[in-house]
Amino acid sequence: MGLRCAVLDDYQGVATRMADWSVIEDEVEVVALREHLHGEEALAEALAGYDIVVTLRERVAFPGSLIARLPRLKLLIASGMRNSVIDYAAADAHGVTVCGTASSGTPPVELTWALLLGLARGVVEESTALRAGGPWQSTVGADLHGARLGLLGLGRIGSRVARVGLAFGMRVSAWSQNLTAERAAEAGVELAASKEELLAGSDFVSVHLALGERTRGLVGAAELALMKPTAYLVNTSRAAIVDQDALLTALHEGRIAGAGVDVFDIEPLPSGHPMRTAPRLLATPHLGYVSRANFAAYYGQAVENIRAYLAGSPVRRLP
Repeated sequence: MGLRCAVLDDYQGVATRMADWSVIEDEVEVVALREHLHGEEALAEALAGYDIVVTLRERVAFPGSLIARLPRLKLLIASGMRNSVIDYAAADAHGVTVCGTASSGTPPVELTWALLLGLARGVVEESTALRAGGPWQSTVGADLHGARLGLLGLGRIGSRVARVGLAFGMRVSAWSQNLTAERAAEAGVELAASKEELLAGSDFVSVHLALGERTRGLVGAAELALMKPTAYLVNTSRAAIVDQDALLTALHEGRIAGAGVDVFDIEPLPSGHPMRTAPRLLATPHLGYVSRANFAAYYGQAVENIRAYLAGSPVRRLP
């Protein structure tokens, strides 16, 4: 029996075109699954016949209970070199090798600015009205030049977002629990006195933090209440950093001017999820990492990982 490889969440149907999978076709049958598998039962049933699984980001969790139900699984490949939803101890105990791939910070930086600019200039509203024969100009755009951009997080992605903000002539400040004035100065931005000061004083707030115990729910109802009614919030990081119910309330009540969101508590969003119809919300279906270059890296290195595993010398092992 030959080896079988499942590629998860290939929504666009491009996974097998983004890399040269033919180099392993004599040994591995590759099957791209376009529909998301919800829950452990569906995953255990669908993946039971596969020896290799390629998963995108942290979209699908692989706890020990699921790994134990996949007796054929020998190689699990995740895009990126960090994944918090894989039980590495369980994988090791069941003889499953876990590998990662390269992941560029450029696509999420670019999407952050697409959302921020779209909000600031009412791009969706104005375009929709124009195409539907609606009013000619119905919004008054917010200016970036001279406005304050507040960054929650100044790491690999946040620092690059900061550079773009500076290029627009914005006043950029940042805050995180471990950020120092020296590190902020190296990035050319100011260190905010506190999270609260950053939220209260910024015209645009963008989230660029890793999800963890200290950042889960970091922006809740009390924090959103500090923001100006003319301010915008952008989150391309992780949904759980911003309290979703509190954000929906703030949007419906007009406490902030708007939000740009690329990440959600449930993905894909169910058809009736309130985030699909919330006012003042510019939302995209987790496109932060979705670009040609990133997919070429993900799937190209996934193929390399499979070849290396088959040769008995796995590469890019996680954790």
